Amino acid sequence: MISLVVVSGRSGSGKSTALNVLEDMGYYCIDNLPVTLLSPLIDRLADDETIDRAAVSIDARNIADDLNLFPDVITEFDSSVVKTTIIYLDAASPALVKRFSETRRKHPLSNQERDLREALELERRLLDPISDLAALSIDTTELTIHELRDEIRTRVAKDTHEFALLIQSFAYKRGVPVDADLVFDVRCLPNPHWEPELKPLTGLDEPVQAFLDRQHDFAEMYQDLSAFLDQWLPKFESNNRSYLTVAIGCTGGQHRSVYMCQKIYDHYSSRFTNVQVRHRELHDRNPV
Repeated sequence: MISLVVVSGRSGSGKSTALNVLEDMGYYCIDNLPVTLLSPLIDRLADDETIDRAAVSIDARNIADDLNLFPDVITEFDSSVVKTTIIYLDAASPALVKRFSETRRKHPLSNQERDLREALELERRLLDPISDLAALSIDTTELTIHELRDEIRTRVAKDTHEFALLIQSFAYKRGVPVDADLVFDVRCLPNPHWEPELKPLTGLDEPVQAFLDRQHDFAEMYQDLSAFLDQWLPKFESNNRSYLTVAIGCTGGQHRSVYMCQKIYDHYSSRFTNVQVRHRELHDRNPV
């Protein structure tokens, strides 16, 4: 059985970083593979017993018409020969524009008639056939290059056959994570922000946790969330869902959502082999 990871996404989203991590993990990697060469590659790997893990990057540098062939190529693979996981990386357009400005790179689709923003929008449309099939979408807008590497190592390279669960806290004032599968709002709970001694702390600190543990509503919310996830996570897993992101948000992403995520993480860390927790707002970020 060949494990094939297809890495795609808009330019500047971190595809090269992801592919480099997979190569370091022992994957046979090819950058910018034409879609029409994907099937011949699988045939060749099937004849070579020394390679059972491969990763390819397929993006808008392909011939545009060939990208539309991608869904048909993937569905024609023999499932007894190859297991395919599609990873799609993206970031908010302003973040991508900033990255290109800082590196002074030229977008592969920009020209004298098409500026950078127009090129990014065209690229998004061209990659729709791939993004629609992605098992895992990663928003790299707020990720550092080191965080993206860790994300690939823990959620992809560890074992592409196992169920990977990410629990993520966030601030509603900065927007809901675009890669979230399930989103829960805990803004109705008592807010430690209004306690002067707790305001500078976070949900990782014991005084904040003790404050929230004393709140009946917090305990009731935790029981309801964990019961819901207990009911439905196994169904996602049994339906061949490889990756799932549960996002829990509050106003500032500092107290309530952070502690709730920690409790949910503790609840599932012994039930699944690949469970991660991330707190989006706790640290200043640098672009990938």
